[in-house]
Amino acid sequence: MPSPSPEFAASVGALLGDEFPAFLDALERPPALAMRVHRDCAAAREFAVEPVPWARDAFYLKPGARPGASIAHACGAFYLQEASAMLPAAALQAAPGELVLDLCAAPGGKSSQIARDLAGDGVLVANEIDPARARALAGNLERLGVPNALVVSETPARLAAKWPGMFDAVLVDAPCSGEGMFRRDPNARAEWSPEAPAGCAKRQRQILAEAAKLVRPGGRLVYSTCTFNALENEGTVEAFLGARPDFSPRDFEIPGVGTSEHGMLRLWPHRARGDGHFAALFQKAGDAPMKEALRAQAPPRALLEAFVRALPPLCAEFRKIGNCLAAVPAGAPDASGLKVVSPGLRLLRFEKNRAEPEHALAMALSPGMARREAALSEGEARAFLEGQSIPRAGEPGWALALFEGLPLGWAKLVDGVLKNHLPKGLRRSLTNSAPSAIIPA
Repeated sequence: MPSPSPEFAASVGALLGDEFPAFLDALERPPALAMRVHRDCAAAREFAVEPVPWARDAFYLKPGARPGASIAHACGAFYLQEASAMLPAAALQAAPGELVLDLCAAPGGKSSQIARDLAGDGVLVANEIDPARARALAGNLERLGVPNALVVSETPARLAAKWPGMFDAVLVDAPCSGEGMFRRDPNARAEWSPEAPAGCAKRQRQILAEAAKLVRPGGRLVYSTCTFNALENEGTVEAFLGARPDFSPRDFEIPGVGTSEHGMLRLWPHRARGDGHFAALFQKAGDAPMKEALRAQAPPRALLEAFVRALPPLCAEFRKIGNCLAAVPAGAPDASGLKVVSPGLRLLRFEKNRAEPEHALAMALSPGMARREAALSEGEARAFLEGQSIPRAGEPGWALALFEGLPLGWAKLVDGVLKNHLPKGLRRSLTNSAPSAIIPA
């Protein structure tokens, strides 16, 4: 792996002093891979070694583990995420009932962590400006069965103009020079340049300025990066606070790490088991109350009864959007005029005067909720994920395919065969899946 440039060594060395050799040594060690569990199951626990102290239901992985090539991963049992990348959502401390915006959300690690903290109560708006990455973000939230997320693909300025002072909490995990990725991504080290931090800092300050407009009085704002550079971290914070005196630093405590100073905290790879991250927490002056809790709208049971006995707890408005029936989270901000990638939990689609269940609905269900269920063996589950149909006796109709109580997708029992309705874009052979060298953020 290429050695760090003299400019990088000088900038980090100025921050660490005598600790700099230990930092360089940490960069040469293998990264510690981790995951966050979303559905408790034996298969997920098999990969875990010990908890990540600063994130709920998060664990370091056993050396050599390949959880991304497992059935449990396809079932949404867990999300693979670098441990340091769990810091920003831990600093945000989203709480049930809140309206939360993840402004730079792809690929979805921090959004899914926020959704876990909301526990199905409240609304998550996940934004990603790049359309392809926004679709991947929506796909990850769908796989994890998140029922209360709205996914959009817009610029921060467009959102600030549409939703001023709207959110209880906003997370900005900003694009950065990526110095915290040097250990797990050799290309990040090779592509770094001395000019990168200044260019990134300019962009970060623009994003943060728009993000501030989205926070309600009394609300919270977290700014984070995966870089070590002081210009992008403390420098951006100092510039922001100078421009926005209505925001003030707010200290927070991270288990296993310590308490922030002046609202800022760093994870260094030689001090904590992770690649490194920075987070700063601000609070906006004022005290606008949170919106009152909204009552759940009764679901259209006549449309759904052929597929489900019950839905997960949803505080939602049920709307027909195009050819889709969706559960739009109650209290979600008006997204008219914006590029909406996912309006909420997609339940049904209507084709040729008939209704068919959406894959997103399958992934949001727990055992006992579907009208019919088909428990698959490990071999059958692997075949199902490849797109194969499964021989099965039973009552004709739609069934939720399950593996060890985890949802795989929909199948339709016809003439003794479970016809596979897994979306073609999700079909894959686990046997031939190569392990990913880079864990997503």
